[in-house]
Amino acid sequence: MSKTNFDPSTGESAEREHTAKALEPGHRKAFPLSLLCLTIGAFAIGMTEFIIMGLLPNVANDLNVSIPQAGQLITGYALGVAVGAPILTVFTHKIPQKKLLVLLMCIFIIGNALSVIAPTYGLLISARILTAFAHGTFLGVGSIMATKLVTPDRRAGAVSVVLAGLTIANIIGVPFGTFIGQQLGWRSSFGAITILGVISLFGIIRFIPVIPQGTPANLGQQFRNLIRPQVLLVLLIGAMGCGSLFAVFTYITPMLVDISGFAEQNVTWILVLLGFGVTLGNMVGGRLADWKLMPSLIVNFGILAVLLAALTLTLHNSVLAVITIFLWGVAAFGIMPGLQIRIMNMTREAPLLATTSSHSAFNLGNAAGAYIGGFAITHTGLISVPIYAAVIAAIGLLGLLFSLFMHDKKSLSDGAENIQPMSAH
Repeated sequence: MSKTNFDPSTGESAEREHTAKALEPGHRKAFPLSLLCLTIGAFAIGMTEFIIMGLLPNVANDLNVSIPQAGQLITGYALGVAVGAPILTVFTHKIPQKKLLVLLMCIFIIGNALSVIAPTYGLLISARILTAFAHGTFLGVGSIMATKLVTPDRRAGAVSVVLAGLTIANIIGVPFGTFIGQQLGWRSSFGAITILGVISLFGIIRFIPVIPQGTPANLGQQFRNLIRPQVLLVLLIGAMGCGSLFAVFTYITPMLVDISGFAEQNVTWILVLLGFGVTLGNMVGGRLADWKLMPSLIVNFGILAVLLAALTLTLHNSVLAVITIFLWGVAAFGIMPGLQIRIMNMTREAPLLATTSSHSAFNLGNAAGAYIGGFAITHTGLISVPIYAAVIAAIGLLGLLFSLFMHDKKSLSDGAENIQPMSAH
């Protein structure tokens, strides 16, 4: 029988020892296997969110609905993420994080399994919304769990490994899943996603340790953390980053075809290249955030705004357009790990609601960006879309600078208060 080292004074067992081994110096070079289970879950979530875009005609024909009606499957999912993350967090905040991850992945699996067998459009959109409820909370809890599986100096890197699942899903998962759906029927794509969810579930159960958390923060404390001005500001900045991304990403195909002159079938390969760019940006952004969090975020947002403005010019040259789009992908996703860590740092006592709500804010930013891009096309033409996106990114940069200013001002104020009693003597 193995020794458990159970501590009767704390009620904690050798699970702590299991976690500690991952933090020993000898284990620092490689991220633990448990992170891969979270990455697979994020990969499956990324496939679920985006795969429907390539299968809209198939779904519309099979369920006898119009393409716009089928498009509501995308809108419904986005709204499910935006609303579901905070609601599910409120109802599950007392559940230990490993058990919560298991519960969320079960919801995800059930939602996709229902999508496989849904006989009507109404049932399919209901299944999509159910699946979306697990999206933001899983990524939020997964990000928090990831930071506890590594040493403190690798927290942003660990978050980027989890979020890499979303970006890799766009490179490999969505094209492969779309191919399966076109060859075997759209339901088979959701069947493949369900299998990925089951793999992630078993990995979470087997490899992720039960990390002692202490008494969970009550809802009042969670909510107070969420509505702090600095936290709300960072959520807004994250929405701005995602808004600048989706303003261009939503309409990138017509821009490349109508302005850059690419054949429509070649756009797929450019999007694959963009996928590699966003994956690289996610990983590099995590490393930079571990090194210098706020300086890297500020520089990244500045580069993002400049690249989007430059895209207005480079779209007219096919080679420069591809280079700019790749670099834009790197910059656009380079901000994500840093923003998550920034939110966690500001809500250390009760990060769960704020961290999961960040995915709500990001999805609202996605929707707003797509709307602003459409507004730009209607009023000022397709070529103006990158300029609108650049302005959104520049507003995000100003928000970051203001956030840094307010943090420094508060630090100086707190320092003055601490010095004042000493000077009275």
